[in-house]
Amino acid sequence: MDYIGTTLTNLLGQTAFCNLTVGNFVMILVAFVFLYLAINRGFEPLLLVPIAFGMLLVNIYPDIMSAPEDMSNGVGGLLYYFFLLDEWSILPSLIFMGVGAMTDFGPLIANPKSFLLGAAAQFGIYAAYFMAIFLGFNDKAAAAISIIGGADGPTSIFLAGKLGQTEFMGPIAVAAYSYMALVPIIQPPIMKLLTTEEERKIRMEQLRPVSKLEKILFPIIVTVVVCLILPTTAPLVGMLMLGNLFRECGVVRQLSETASNALMYIVVILLGTSVGASTSAEAFLKATTLKIVLLGLIAFAFGTAAGVIFGKIMCYATGKKVNPLIGSAGVSAVPMAARVAQKVGAEADPTNFLLMHAMGPNVAGVIGTAVAAGTFMAIFGVN
Repeated sequence: MDYIGTTLTNLLGQTAFCNLTVGNFVMILVAFVFLYLAINRGFEPLLLVPIAFGMLLVNIYPDIMSAPEDMSNGVGGLLYYFFLLDEWSILPSLIFMGVGAMTDFGPLIANPKSFLLGAAAQFGIYAAYFMAIFLGFNDKAAAAISIIGGADGPTSIFLAGKLGQTEFMGPIAVAAYSYMALVPIIQPPIMKLLTTEEERKIRMEQLRPVSKLEKILFPIIVTVVVCLILPTTAPLVGMLMLGNLFRECGVVRQLSETASNALMYIVVILLGTSVGASTSAEAFLKATTLKIVLLGLIAFAFGTAAGVIFGKIMCYATGKKVNPLIGSAGVSAVPMAARVAQKVGAEADPTNFLLMHAMGPNVAGVIGTAVAAGTFMAIFGVN
């Protein structure tokens, strides 16, 4: 009987019920909310489902993220090794290659002025940087947090890793991906507040056709120019443009398909679950996390507003040939932000088609956020 009692006691002691804290239950509840938003509401399920499940796993079984030195057998937890790929900037760079392979840069090439809208939307990043400094974060932490304003999860993870801010990587990544998923909720009220119905009805001229040669030269030229000026952007901009070159050159169809499908989805699984697994209750439930989430929201709102306001300036400077709504797509949530611009424009005029026009600033925003990250790295002397 003693043997049976000891065995049952040991089994009971090994269950998660005996080790869960109130914080763990809170984070498990957050994971359930994310799963609901992804599965029931359709908010970026490819991102939120793995993030939420990683969050669920680490708060039930914390050892799944343990480092080798913390384990009796000298072998780390499964998701610890996934997370190392985030810290080493491998997964964010591969995500960029997949984005490049999936995205048509034609609208940006056809309308180079879109670069200005993409640049304007980066205002939120720099505004968040100074607000983070004001709230007591050091300069590197403030830079890592501010990139959330670009609504670009991979770049946020990339910069946090490069600047050595791994303690904030979980909250930063979760905030960035959450705001990417919530673009259809956050952006429309700001867009409608800053524009009139007349402005939202503006029809834009059809974009000129872009030749195959232009599409092939664009990623090569952008890589050379940007990486010569800011070499630290090479992992992101280089992979983005490599993926796009796969797409446009026409001679590596297999590579293009792999980068935009199989490889992209594998990387999303690894990155999403590892990001979610970085949100243990111990690491996530802190006052600094609330500050990071709030700063990210403010930065994203400021970036959206700056893009729309600059769109209004371009609208009147061109004699109302530019619909200000496309400025909101300057944040780098591709292609969700462009779809939101189309949706809000269609609410004012169902026959108005803004999607391709909005894709220009949207692609420019991806490049702009990577350049902002490279600028911070150059400022701090990080390679």
